Amino acid sequence: MIDNRLPFIDLHRHLDGNVRLETILELGQQHHLPLPAWDVEGLRPHVQVTEPQPGVMAFIAKFKWMTAVLVDYTACQRVAYENVLDVRDEGLDYAELRFSPLFMAETHALSPAGVVEAVVDGVEAGVREARVPVNLIGILSRTYGPQRASDELEAILAYRERFVGLDLAGDETNYPGGLFVEHIRRAREAGLHITIHAGESDGAQSVWQAAKELHAERIGHAVHACEGPSVIEYLVENKIGIEANLTSNVQTSTVTNYASHPMKAFLEKGLLATLNTDDPGVSGITLKYEYEVAAPLAGLSQEQIHQAQRNALEVAFLSPSEKSALLERKHAS
Repeated sequence: MIDNRLPFIDLHRHLDGNVRLETILELGQQHHLPLPAWDVEGLRPHVQVTEPQPGVMAFIAKFKWMTAVLVDYTACQRVAYENVLDVRDEGLDYAELRFSPLFMAETHALSPAGVVEAVVDGVEAGVREARVPVNLIGILSRTYGPQRASDELEAILAYRERFVGLDLAGDETNYPGGLFVEHIRRAREAGLHITIHAGESDGAQSVWQAAKELHAERIGHAVHACEGPSVIEYLVENKIGIEANLTSNVQTSTVTNYASHPMKAFLEKGLLATLNTDDPGVSGITLKYEYEVAAPLAGLSQEQIHQAQRNALEVAFLSPSEKSALLERKHAS
């Protein structure tokens, strides 16, 4: 299903949603944490989704033990480092890893700036070892409100040169994008690319707001975008990318099943839609699974799957020369 002539790319991948079960066990034992189980298979149902959840926030609750083990900056650095090794081990040619400093810092009252520094160091160590290109996207978590999002933004901008983009994620229903216009403006002025979670738990108007007011270059999920024809038209005309996450959307009950996912419609309408993992550690999947299992279940043809792969290269937060280098590296392998 994967076109081996093209780079294999994951653009929507939360590193704080991809903590290895073995790492949770090791850190839990090291720091005497009250884990619900002390072996991989016993821990798995507490961390991974085994059946659809009643919504996005219920899905996020599965992160409990992933963030519980982030007891210090060394743990944050380790998780970031292992994420890069996982990218390599999955056979990816490029990935953009995103994380919320506040979300990672909250459980053990760490400093968001300290978390950013630790993640940056971990990712850079991983890239040196794995020799796979990886870029970072900082997340502002809506769930904490606009004031704390300002603190989160400051932590990210303090390491501006280590990031390619900024995202807005979290509780879309109760914290609409309009509350964060100024935050996104500051990030854009700092030269960061913008991607926004929208149209996952809210409707097409959320996607419209993200594209028009927040000037998103890509939209995460965008499941409900098809409810607004003018929204689709705007996304196509402005070449705004869609970061689709098939399995995640089934697991959050955003869609009923793979067959009802709008990904096929996105591609038929000419949207620059891509396939991604979202939170592979929570969903228990790889990007290969999304291409070879989830995409066919969603009704995508072989050509549409390849189109999604081409789209990922087109909308990646990379310069034209970096995209060319990825292609050359692929052809040389």
